[in-house]
Amino acid sequence: MTRRLAGMLTILALSAGAASAQTQTEGPDLPPAGFGRLNQEQVSVQFVSGDIQIRFLPLDERVLRLLANDGYASLHGLVDSRKAALDSAAAAAGLSSPGLALVTFFALRADAPFDPENLSLFYRSQFYRPAAIVPITANFSNRQLPVRRQASAIYMFELPIPVYDQFDLAYSDVQSGGWKDILARLDRERSWVTSRAQAARPDTSAGRP
Repeated sequence: MTRRLAGMLTILALSAGAASAQTQTEGPDLPPAGFGRLNQEQVSVQFVSGDIQIRFLPLDERVLRLLANDGYASLHGLVDSRKAALDSAAAAAGLSSPGLALVTFFALRADAPFDPENLSLFYRSQFYRPAAIVPITANFSNRQLPVRRQASAIYMFELPIPVYDQFDLAYSDVQSGGWKDILARLDRERSWVTSRAQAARPDTSAGRP
């Protein structure tokens, strides 16, 4: 199998997998699949409130397609594994195109308490609390963590995560504007991915008279 053919098969496989996991439809702002280089840390907002560190990773196709293939596949697999619960939660909340995010709480000391509902998204002067929360780890409902342990869940918001715009995150009395730094990284990677995808396209002019 040639390298080009292998690359094209990877793109087709990723595009097919995306169909069952995303709410973002195809469009001019959706990067080509299969060319991203970023890792999950590079597209996550991380901040500390008291004894808890919070990590927020938008599960938006416009961001996921900028990840390296293993990260892309891993996060799509995560969403697909909770599809029934996510569909049920969206229906109960009356949402047709919710925004999804992977949220992780990490304990910085022993018996650190956390409040899942206390995290909100601040966008255009308005706070958005999660419309639903679908746990990933079994300990998420405990609301307390041993030191260096973590609990994760998929958060569902009433609006798509505005990944191409500035938004803040708030937890307790702390507000983070960390997405601002990620925006520039996404813009650079999106340009690189688009360029690489164009270069990988077959030359349709070959053989023309």
